[in-house]
Amino acid sequence: MASQKNRLHRELGKKELVIIGVGGAVGTGVLFGTAGMTAVAGPGVILAWLIGALMYLTVGLTYIDLSYLYPEEGGPSRYSLYTFGPITNMINAISDLLWYLFIPPIEALGTVMGLNYFYPHFVNSFGDPTLQGSILGVIFMMMFFPFNYYGIKAFSNSTNWFGSLKIVLYFLVAIGFISFGHFGNFSHFGGALPFGMAGVFAAIPLGMFAFGSLRVIPDYTEEAKDPGLIMPSILWSLLGQSLLYLLFGAAMLFALDWGALHIAAGHWGNLTKIAGNPFLVMAASSKATWLIAVVVIIAIIGPFVTGFIYQGAGSRILFAMARSKIVSKRLTELSHNHGIPAKSLMVTTIIGILVAFIAAPLPSIYNLLSDAVVAGYIGFATNPPIMIALRRERRQGRFSSRPLSMIIAILAFSSASLIIYWSGWPSVPYASILILLLAIVFGVTGGVKKGFLNSVWYIAYIVFLSAMTYISSEGAQDYVNVQLGSVIVVVIACVIFLPWGVASRMEAAHRPKFSPHLPD
Repeated sequence: MASQKNRLHRELGKKELVIIGVGGAVGTGVLFGTAGMTAVAGPGVILAWLIGALMYLTVGLTYIDLSYLYPEEGGPSRYSLYTFGPITNMINAISDLLWYLFIPPIEALGTVMGLNYFYPHFVNSFGDPTLQGSILGVIFMMMFFPFNYYGIKAFSNSTNWFGSLKIVLYFLVAIGFISFGHFGNFSHFGGALPFGMAGVFAAIPLGMFAFGSLRVIPDYTEEAKDPGLIMPSILWSLLGQSLLYLLFGAAMLFALDWGALHIAAGHWGNLTKIAGNPFLVMAASSKATWLIAVVVIIAIIGPFVTGFIYQGAGSRILFAMARSKIVSKRLTELSHNHGIPAKSLMVTTIIGILVAFIAAPLPSIYNLLSDAVVAGYIGFATNPPIMIALRRERRQGRFSSRPLSMIIAILAFSSASLIIYWSGWPSVPYASILILLLAIVFGVTGGVKKGFLNSVWYIAYIVFLSAMTYISSEGAQDYVNVQLGSVIVVVIACVIFLPWGVASRMEAAHRPKFSPHLPD
């Protein structure tokens, strides 16, 4: 048996996991996403945040259920292996990996945008990083590395300190903006829902990006002091995130001074034209000096903390993929001194550096990669059919009641399908194409061949949602409006793809078996 030094170390308690969940979530998603959501939904941004929280709750419950059955590192990228086999798992893991690879450089450049306040040469007039900004983004990607390299204990301590400070400052900033009291924004410019529910639906995917760190929590299951902590940590994290996002939705509306931003009153869509961090721009146009200072601090600290948390979690995904033999087994190797997947961390860092660097010379490519983050949503979709399949095999997860599990699975599959669909064109097809291309590459180079027939439902599901974004009013064409399209997506997902997925499970005798991971 390997020595304790060559094992993943169990150092994370509930407090640490909750701070990872809340502190990791609140970054560019709320600072930039709230303005984008308000641009398409107006005051409906608050309803969008609330619906998004409820939808993500259903998705979060599937992670709670499956992490109980499979308490392992990077578990969300492994659960499908035990039901559908290697190929479905490979597609699912690649979906997760794209999410984790691209978020750290996005957050690094979010930090750069905060520093642009002091030196306005990091971001151009289009809101894209300049060459100087891109180089600084690379430097921040390198700075994330030591926070993750020196062991889970050091990561925990730094996350507790920076994460707690970050959360307090975000609450303080939200309350500060709310004190501006521009109540007319709620009713004078088209009412509470100027774009109807279609605007709310369009805003929700922009918010779902911000909730993503809930699924980071089960990625650290083998480094938690007790796997049973995953459930309360996810629920408390969701509550903390939801409160912050609702406050920031209200803050955007209460603080919005159209004249100060040189935007015609009521032209909600023009909020997307704000160059740089929207809250920093609003603070600068106000006379609240203290608020400017605090917003500048969170504009820098907020994305920075999110970036190093996601960089570490991304290394756990590569670690899990190596255990599944999708990538080189060498990526399971742990640091003898620090007990972390050092080689996986190195790979995720290098890829993040490359992505950050291309942001200046190729902003259109960078925007495409940002769209590809939608791949992470596609990764949600395997959990619900797994839950139902396991109940049919009399395998009980955290939610042992079969009717309750069925309800959770149906709601979660509906939510995941809508989140993907609402992400629109071209984000969904970009993500889908990247997933399928990488699946071919990894399948050939890694020799992942078993379980193709068990994966057809998942491939068809991805193609179906890409097609739906094409024909939707939120996509390339306008054959169906978003409301009708949403109904079509939910009905077909639940009537066709969910039962198809359940029926596609691999025969028990042929599928990989889960066993607690002893030292690798």
